[in-house]
Amino acid sequence: MNDLNSLTIENKLAVQGNHRTVAGRSPAMFLFLFTAWFAALAWFGPRLLQSMAAASGPVSTFAQAYFIVFVCIAWLYGLYNLSVVFFALVDKALTRRRASADVALDRDSTAPVAVLYTTCNDFVDAGAASCARLEYQSFKVYILDDSSDPIYKRRVDRFAKSYDNVVVVRRADRKGFKAGNLNHALANVVTEPYFVIADSDEILPRDFLSKLVPRIAADPSCGFIQANHQCIKHGTKLQRDMCRGIDIHWEWYQPLRNRFGFVMFLGHGAILRKKCWDETGGFPELVSEDLAYAISIRENGYYGTFASDVVCMEEFPSSVRAFRIRHVKWTRGTCEFLHRFAPRLLKSRNISLTEKLDILFPTANLPLTMFFFLFMIMTSIVLPVTIGERALVTFEIGANELRMPVVRMPAAMNVLYTWDFYVMTLLALVSPLVCFILAMRRTPLKLIRFLVHSTSLYAALAPLSTICVIGYLKTRAARFLVTGDSAGQNAKSSFWAETHPDSVATQRLEWIAAWIFLGGALVSFQIALLGLAVGYGLLAIMHNADWGRPGLQTMTWVPFSFISTGIALGGMSLFGVQPVFFGFGFHF
Repeated sequence: MNDLNSLTIENKLAVQGNHRTVAGRSPAMFLFLFTAWFAALAWFGPRLLQSMAAASGPVSTFAQAYFIVFVCIAWLYGLYNLSVVFFALVDKALTRRRASADVALDRDSTAPVAVLYTTCNDFVDAGAASCARLEYQSFKVYILDDSSDPIYKRRVDRFAKSYDNVVVVRRADRKGFKAGNLNHALANVVTEPYFVIADSDEILPRDFLSKLVPRIAADPSCGFIQANHQCIKHGTKLQRDMCRGIDIHWEWYQPLRNRFGFVMFLGHGAILRKKCWDETGGFPELVSEDLAYAISIRENGYYGTFASDVVCMEEFPSSVRAFRIRHVKWTRGTCEFLHRFAPRLLKSRNISLTEKLDILFPTANLPLTMFFFLFMIMTSIVLPVTIGERALVTFEIGANELRMPVVRMPAAMNVLYTWDFYVMTLLALVSPLVCFILAMRRTPLKLIRFLVHSTSLYAALAPLSTICVIGYLKTRAARFLVTGDSAGQNAKSSFWAETHPDSVATQRLEWIAAWIFLGGALVSFQIALLGLAVGYGLLAIMHNADWGRPGLQTMTWVPFSFISTGIALGGMSLFGVQPVFFGFGFHF
């Protein structure tokens, strides 16, 4: 197999290094991150504390304290994103420098492999066919069908009859979500020493097994190899508009984990060692079973690696509704993971501090959205209303005067209206966008359109995320919502148990958030807050609308334009003007 000679350096080092490789994963990125963060706190901390003098009562005192604490957390995450980009560049440079390393492989390309194709009312012929047509000598495809819809069941059965190496596996119940489905098959049907997990809409490359089986077979300490992914470029307009962002995220955030962090199993597009599954007792029956499993095998001395050169194809959600369903699943699933698995992770002696941090930073990000939402309410509405003073700023344009209403903050806040605080805040704000800016810098118009579309989708998710986190806190339960199920999964239990975006209650709460922010924008004269209000309402409208409608496409520019203008106006404070409180460094 000539393809076996095309290993990238990260996979060569993973094959070569076993436990030594993992133990030697550099803590440099997190040392850099926390050094920069502590320096920022030392520099800005005294000024932040001085700003507490602006508070004039219990409500404003709490809001100001919340502002200070969350600003520090936001800076930490901003520096984290900048550190990832910097060390991704370092990792790419090291990879190119050592790409000619000669590493011997046990080229065992005959080990039997089970390919587990999971589906639940979302069967895709092209995805299943890519599993059945792999170029490899000994493999069998098991379609793990959890579908309840007879139409999908018939489609699965009809497909299986077309291939000699395809077997359909169904179970009597659907307990344990996807993890339960996998555990049932692995315990009762699968005997192969390695198995692959593929999602319903995923397209595996023909050489997936011929490249990855020798690598995992060569190192008994490797528990799984996670393949790279790119987004399918055709489909709905939403998919075409957003797919480039998914490719960039995979490119910048995943490969460096081989050298500087913890490689996560991402639930699909990976080959796994069945011995690890046997020793750990199976996949934890959580919504985030993939990450929990990766932690479980790491505690047993195994580890995962990321293969940049093996690229699977997957779809971005085809509609805003599907995108929102996936977000609900991810948010509540992450809350469940942090609640049930984070204490075990923190206590683990076999997982290094570097690996723990690399797990917790991205997983805590989704639940933190609720605290970000509260932060915006505290600092953009509560503080301007409780301690702000209305004033007019006059601009002279030729012979004409333009007067703009503003909310002027107390003199104690002036310690924050400095160029360095503004720059630090701006860096934290744009840090999640740096990888996209670098990747798309040669196509500025495409970059701007992508940022506009991303703002309409991602920046407007805060109310929905908050609803999801509160729902989990109330019920302590998560549910595996199927992104591709178009049968209309309206809430099948109490609202808080599911917080499904199809629910009228969910959409009403989003609209309430939009009206609250609209009112706050009008009272405090904040154009950026007005952009968020439009974004919240627009996302609720787009739930049942076609993303490609010309009117909606035009409206997607409104949140981005208002938020960008508000942030830019915040820079006027460097000249002694405080035109927009929200725009000056308080949106992360």
